[in-house]
Amino acid sequence: MPELPEVEALAGFLRERVVGRVVAGVELASITVLKTFDPPVTALAGLEVRAADRHGKWLDLDVDGLHLVWHLSRAGWLRWYDVVPERPARPGKGPIALRVRLDDGSGFDLTEAGTRKRLAVHVVRDPAEIPQVASLGPDPLDPSFDRDALERLLAGSRQQVKGLLRDQHLLAGVGNAYSDEVLHAARLSPFAVAGRLTEGQVDRLDAALHGVLEAAVADARGRPAAELKDAKRAGMRVHGRTGETCGVCGDVVREVSFADRSLQYCPTCQTGGKELADRRMSRLLR
Repeated sequence: MPELPEVEALAGFLRERVVGRVVAGVELASITVLKTFDPPVTALAGLEVRAADRHGKWLDLDVDGLHLVWHLSRAGWLRWYDVVPERPARPGKGPIALRVRLDDGSGFDLTEAGTRKRLAVHVVRDPAEIPQVASLGPDPLDPSFDRDALERLLAGSRQQVKGLLRDQHLLAGVGNAYSDEVLHAARLSPFAVAGRLTEGQVDRLDAALHGVLEAAVADARGRPAAELKDAKRAGMRVHGRTGETCGVCGDVVREVSFADRSLQYCPTCQTGGKELADRRMSRLLR
């Protein structure tokens, strides 16, 4: 799933290419992805794109006061065309969900692979009309989100720190992959209780949260959309690297699996050498 660094890079990619252009047309190839009906998606045609922004993992095109807002979910992506194919995007079994044509012939598709369709597209007058956007927590890269803000977020929480970092109502933009990376850099167990972290652990978490995300944003910035997925994978130290050697200590990266996801960690770096139990619903070691 694209997370804050990739979505930020996609926003920058679009900002350079679509701002100032006029929407020539929008073709809906999958009716299920469109979650709103007023204004209709056809209302975007003939309007100028004024801005491309991000809200957590959501992308937002301001089209002359209307907003085309979408969440790529687990299997969605953006496919850019310098010249959009002439043939219209039509409903069917292919990956294309929505196509946007611009007045200079360029444009993009929103695509989704697989059978579990979770890509969500909204056309609204204000992004805050979308409940998932309105309920987002603070952005970890907002200058106001400093160590004190993090400490307030953690204080009294009985949540495991991995879950807290992934909770979009508490912190916007961090998902499964970057929470693994942040916790590895902070030398913290994913199952440590957030409200019980020591001052030193909060210091490490704050430094890791900003350091990992800022480095990933810098690495993603300026890359074409087609390169972002591979760049993300290449930059991971533990996430997706089960069985490989930890580049920090030389231990083997381990995995804990759940129903619909998994996490990766290094025992030496994060859990005092203890291996976390890899079974669903178990009482995992801390």
